[in-house]
Amino acid sequence: GEKVATIIPIKEFDDAKYMVIGTKSGIIKKTELSEYKNMRKGGLIAIELRDGDQLVNAELANDEDQIMLVTRKGMSIRFSQEDVRATSRASIGVKGIELREGDYVVSVDVCREGDTALVVTEKGYGKRSPLSEYKIQTRGGKGVMTYRLSEKTGDVVGMVPVQDNHDLMLITSSGTIIRLHCED
Repeated sequence: GEKVATIIPIKEFDDAKYMVIGTKSGIIKKTELSEYKNMRKGGLIAIELRDGDQLVNAELANDEDQIMLVTRKGMSIRFSQEDVRATSRASIGVKGIELREGDYVVSVDVCREGDTALVVTEKGYGKRSPLSEYKIQTRGGKGVMTYRLSEKTGDVVGMVPVQDNHDLMLITSSGTIIRLHCED
């Protein structure tokens, strides 16, 4: 029943200091990247998931990076990766965001200096905001509203940190691809 959720290319295990993993129920976990050096034929356990929870994303992070979680109902929280202590591979992690009834995390990303947050909804609407509009909070809070949802927009499907020089490809569920320049 497993399927691939994230692919992280690395050349050396010192490409970054940590691997940050986030789940649908708002759990965040940070493990030193060096713990994944000795790979076994059958793989390694990266996170202990609770029943009904799913992996949303895994990213590489360094000391100066921040973590941002965005929920389907338009809430988001941004906090320093230092708020999450490094744990072993087989641990569960800690609460990254307090979820409201019926809400779940759709995006977990590492944000860096110069990034802006691009949020997209299920009906194709999106907005790009400077990270400075998302105050740095302590992990585990309810966060701030990142997108005011309506019937016209639908729920949030994702957020990615982008910069002006990036290109973006949006792919619909029916296979249509739209390419945009982020500066536009």
